[in-house]
Amino acid sequence: MAATPEFDPALALLHKFPDTTYSYTERDAALYALSIGACASDAADADELKYVYHENGQKFIKVLPTFASLLPLLSMPNGFNLPGLQYDPRLLLHGQQYIELYKPFPSSCHIHNKVSLAGLHDKGKAAILEFETKSYDKESGDLLCMNRTTVYLRGAGGFSKSSHPFSYSNYPLNRISAVKIPESKPFSVFEDHTQPSQALLYRLSGDYNPLHSDPMVAKIAGFSQPILHGLCTFGFAVRAIIKCICRGDPDIIKSIAGRFLLHVYPGETLVTEMWLEGSRVIYRTKVKERKQAVLTGHVDLRGLTSSL
Repeated sequence: MAATPEFDPALALLHKFPDTTYSYTERDAALYALSIGACASDAADADELKYVYHENGQKFIKVLPTFASLLPLLSMPNGFNLPGLQYDPRLLLHGQQYIELYKPFPSSCHIHNKVSLAGLHDKGKAAILEFETKSYDKESGDLLCMNRTTVYLRGAGGFSKSSHPFSYSNYPLNRISAVKIPESKPFSVFEDHTQPSQALLYRLSGDYNPLHSDPMVAKIAGFSQPILHGLCTFGFAVRAIIKCICRGDPDIIKSIAGRFLLHVYPGETLVTEMWLEGSRVIYRTKVKERKQAVLTGHVDLRGLTSSL
């Protein structure tokens, strides 16, 4: 569905999104960890049990840093909407995700989200939207994380009112797209198996897009079956980095960038390759069965020891 003539990109830039709140508990954090494969192959995994259980008497469970990726979706319950912009949600593609982490997530928290439009681009047959979500601990006021979410809306372009396609961004995300995969042998490689029910489990964290659960919707969108959420693959990849590079410590992750290249079908095997360049991890995740890259990006670390 094309954008309506009433859509004015200049007015869209002035649109103010309402602040939202979201509360999560330890149960939500544990369910998320299970949904991205934590303890799936070993229920007593020494690196991952702490995400789902009070291991060794610990008072609180740990929260995985990619839990932050849920907050933009939960802060916009009505979708990625701008006044006058019409699009078919079945044709929405998630392009990129960037997260900055300022503090470890509490095991439970009342979150206050502030959302703004960070970019709007007319690509003719599609529109690209960039949203920024800042998430605060409502009780302390501390800024916990910032998300940049880029979505590709097929069929929603063509709204420019001049010969030049409309394009606006208040800071570019080329830090993601410019990632170059080294030609050298990876520092580490981690193989993980998704379950046939992986998308059905992941959707319980709040992303109920039927593309990931309804076979008919998936076929309309051009897929042979429901596909895995891109952010689920994202979580699998970062969990591999925590295990292989961070020695199981999620708190040394400073920022995460990911660019989604291709879909994953639940039940496929994910192979994440990692290259260590100073305090940055360059990564690429492939589907083993199809030998295709599905995700690339980088993770910046704080306090990384030279002994690695």
